[in-house]
Amino acid sequence: MRVTDERLSLTAPSNRQIRADGNGQRTDDSQSNGVTGLDSLIVVSNRQPYRHEYEAVPTAADGDRVTQPSDVSTRTDGAVPEPTDARITVDEPTGGLTAGLDPVLQQASGTWIAWGDGDADFDVADEHNCVAVPPDDPSYTLQRIDLSEEAVDSYYYGFSNRVLWPLCHGFVDLVNDRSNDFEWYRTINERFAEAVSEHATADSIVWLQDYHFALASRMIRDRVPRSTTVAQFWHVPWPTLATFQHCPAGDRILEGLLGNDLLGFHVDRYAERFLECVQRSLPAAAVDWERQTVTYDGESTRVVATPMGVDAESYDRDARSVSSSQLSSLFDRYDVSRENLIGLGVDRLDYTKGIPERLAAIERFLEWNPSWHDEFTFIQTATPSRTDIQTYEQHGTLVRSEVERINQRFGTQSWDPIVYTEDYISAADLCALYRRAELMIVSPLADGMNLVAQEYVAASVDSDGTLVLSQDAGAHETLGSHALTVDPTDVPDFAHQIERAVSLSPSERHRRMHTLRNRVFDRDLEWWMETQFDWIRYLRHRTSRDAATRDSDPDGDSYERTPSM
Repeated sequence: MRVTDERLSLTAPSNRQIRADGNGQRTDDSQSNGVTGLDSLIVVSNRQPYRHEYEAVPTAADGDRVTQPSDVSTRTDGAVPEPTDARITVDEPTGGLTAGLDPVLQQASGTWIAWGDGDADFDVADEHNCVAVPPDDPSYTLQRIDLSEEAVDSYYYGFSNRVLWPLCHGFVDLVNDRSNDFEWYRTINERFAEAVSEHATADSIVWLQDYHFALASRMIRDRVPRSTTVAQFWHVPWPTLATFQHCPAGDRILEGLLGNDLLGFHVDRYAERFLECVQRSLPAAAVDWERQTVTYDGESTRVVATPMGVDAESYDRDARSVSSSQLSSLFDRYDVSRENLIGLGVDRLDYTKGIPERLAAIERFLEWNPSWHDEFTFIQTATPSRTDIQTYEQHGTLVRSEVERINQRFGTQSWDPIVYTEDYISAADLCALYRRAELMIVSPLADGMNLVAQEYVAASVDSDGTLVLSQDAGAHETLGSHALTVDPTDVPDFAHQIERAVSLSPSERHRRMHTLRNRVFDRDLEWWMETQFDWIRYLRHRTSRDAATRDSDPDGDSYERTPSM
């Protein structure tokens, strides 16, 4: 990859060659995961890659508890936890960023610091709350941060998800700044920063994930050697200036994020909004718009935009392995006719995902198109999320009532237009639904990226599906030209796009999906991680060179412009 010193959008050309069937294939024989040359990698995330849980204890015929061996990881001190009469199981990463980073940490023999939320997590850890993972072949350290119920309520359910989440998605009216939430958020960020400082060396790379750690980078920078590289990726949207001005402690959030050497967003508009907020809110900060850098408090932060992808090859492979009996079992479970045209929605039950607006558009489509009655079924899977927050509980109630109302209006004794479930859907079953669905609707009101849209495309191995995509999803930047674009709040136009989707000719569906698959395979999860690490290497090289220049020419007279890589 060549990283130039000008302002960049998509920062790295692909090293993949795309076949005519839409699959990606590497042009070299290496199996690079972007970690080559990275020393002492430390990942910080709210979510952990491995979770230890106690399994329900079986009972013998005489009523006695049955003792079973624990299936646990090795502690970093080499000790094995004391045996108990409860079996311990390990949940492993199955997809997304967590699964993508796991092999990177394995190769780097690094450290992952995360919230330990499994009920057996600390029983298998050593005195430093560390455990060696993966369980079957330990190669890196997972350090867990133990959070009290009050800390979880205030740091996670409080400031993170009652303030930052709605604010970043533009829902200012849902911001709930409770007393003490920010102080807990600051305290937990400080605890993570302290944990990082215990592992970091002058050669370390610290990579933080998402909005749970807006203050941590500055705290880490103050605790580690200057040559330590600190980077962060902000996975949710960055709000407009007008919205950000409603942020409690907004200046402290900006100052915290400017503790990073590298700050990443999914798309250009989020990076530009961040720079605008810095320029307007922090007079002491110098924003270089051409180079997309901020100089503040003697430090420089590079701001980049790189869209995250999915493990496209995995979704393609799993979709190709779908059996007819697997799909039949799914349709039997939810009473779906095998002959119907299938629309699909896959979301967390979150107010940002636009599910009520989607249901309104489907209702309008059914109203306008009685010929599709009994012929069209929309399957909506919704994963309950953050149910301890009242807004989420109310949103779930609204969605369920709307589904019931629409089904009562249009349904018959043998057909419901909307099949709604909050069941857990396995990855294999999800790929079966992705492959079978002729229509996928991804219509968030705001979304940093939205990986579901890419998962659907990667699993559409027959290239006969159609993606209906919100203009407000980050994924629209790369997929919008060959998806059917909707404004999720414009119900009539949304309904027209559904009409168009079910009426596209087979050749048009194939043409659109072929291009979408090329793009998803070209910019997959591995490409995204390689791009982040290439930027990190570039900044490390620049920092080392600048330090050498200062040592040899303290007056700076021999400074020359940084060449392109």
